[in-house]
Amino acid sequence: MRRLNLDQLHTFAEVIEAGSFSAAADRLDLSQPAVSLQVRQLEQRLNVRLIERVGKRLKPSSAGLTLLEHARRIDAVVEEALQALSTHAEGIAGEVAIGTGATACIHLLPPMLRTMRKRHPALDIRVSTGNTDDVLAAVTENRLDVGLVTLPAAGRSLHITPVLRDEFVAIGASGAQDWPEEVTPHALAAMPMVAFETGSSTRLLIDEWFLQAGLRVRPVMALGSIEAIKEMVAAGLGYSIVPRMAVSAAHHRRGLRIAALTPELSRTLAIVVRQDKPLAPGLRRVLQALEGLGSAT
Repeated sequence: MRRLNLDQLHTFAEVIEAGSFSAAADRLDLSQPAVSLQVRQLEQRLNVRLIERVGKRLKPSSAGLTLLEHARRIDAVVEEALQALSTHAEGIAGEVAIGTGATACIHLLPPMLRTMRKRHPALDIRVSTGNTDDVLAAVTENRLDVGLVTLPAAGRSLHITPVLRDEFVAIGASGAQDWPEEVTPHALAAMPMVAFETGSSTRLLIDEWFLQAGLRVRPVMALGSIEAIKEMVAAGLGYSIVPRMAVSAAHHRRGLRIAALTPELSRTLAIVVRQDKPLAPGLRRVLQALEGLGSAT
């Protein structure tokens, strides 16, 4: 069996892309005779002519075109193998910066981050919080490696992957006596509301839920902290509408009563990363862990 020499194969592809032996030599930091020798040896091994001269530029022969198609796939597979091996040789290390909302940071990410810390202690994962627009801007400008945001989200340079759906619920003080039997927009409209701050993606979704019923609400408070909202509600200062993940654990819903909304309201969280972002082993592991959040909830 005639086995391919990967260096010769790569040199051949570079010659075709560069259009000449001298230009390929510059790219590869080799001498022109060395480049010519590698291509000639590859042709001898395969017993075919791979390159033809058309005017002043080199072009692949019919056999060369066929080999070039395989060469690109071989390069991709080799790169994938090297990435996989690097995790065994050096371990997963480096730094990955994640941006997300405060609710996801408090109630969704901690178990995932704890698992990552145990599996990859040399990997430094840093988390910062902000609204969707802030996180999208930071990912676009490469100040963050990856974002976990509430849809809708858009960006020409971004790859956006929905990962999980999170239902909203109404919360009130556990001792509240005037809680409606069916929690609809009209039932809540007359009650004092403790809301998320204006402009946040969560607030926009909740406002739209009321608008669909022809209502526009005026909260008595608008806060940026999900935990502050829950404390105000538990103190009997009003009701709120929050993502279910914020009250899913028993210790996160103390002093609160929970009710489903009619009609239902939910949000979708999505991973955002630059389309041209190099996926180093550490970042690849973080993306896999974030993608797994959908099946874990």
